[in-house]
Amino acid sequence: MYQNIATKVLTGEVRLSYVNLITPHTNNPGDTPKYSVQLLIPKTDTATVSDIRSSIEAAAQKAVNEKWGGTRVNFAPILHDGDGVKPDAGTPYPPECKGCWVLNASSTTKPGVVEQSNTRVELAPQDVYSGMYARVTLNFYGYKNRKAGVGCGLGNVMKTRDGEPLGGRATAADDFAGVGQSVAPMSVDPITGLPLEDDQLPF
Repeated sequence: MYQNIATKVLTGEVRLSYVNLITPHTNNPGDTPKYSVQLLIPKTDTATVSDIRSSIEAAAQKAVNEKWGGTRVNFAPILHDGDGVKPDAGTPYPPECKGCWVLNASSTTKPGVVEQSNTRVELAPQDVYSGMYARVTLNFYGYKNRKAGVGCGLGNVMKTRDGEPLGGRATAADDFAGVGQSVAPMSVDPITGLPLEDDQLPF
């Protein structure tokens, strides 16, 4: 059962992008690989957004004494406007982010990834992809290393439904639509194994 913890959030339905939930990944050699995902949170889901903002604030308050030496720091926001530009590049977010808040979550521990219809069984890797919809548990925490701030820890993922795959990946059904369905079988000579011409067919 979901526990009501100030720094923890169970989201409403969100769309997942940049999915690395089966195998940990890192873009920088030498860094610890992590399981990660980008959440696209509809701006209409004001309840989830409010919970996230409250949990970020709870994590910041907790970090004042535990991580930041008694002083509140000014930390960079981690909830970004999908209708705006990426904070690290200054370029617009892709179309799927429009009308959404964008939040990145990660963990060194593998998340449980299940389906809404059966939360006791892990999903097969081929059923986990960027573009699917899910509900996700998150835990916010304060940190201080080279910088000080609030991070978003990835908990578990419950797939709610399929969605159009992101990243340009086509499905097998799309790739092979119509292939082999209208090709007439080739007749061969039973002795030589060579294809028979029309005038060689026994009918």
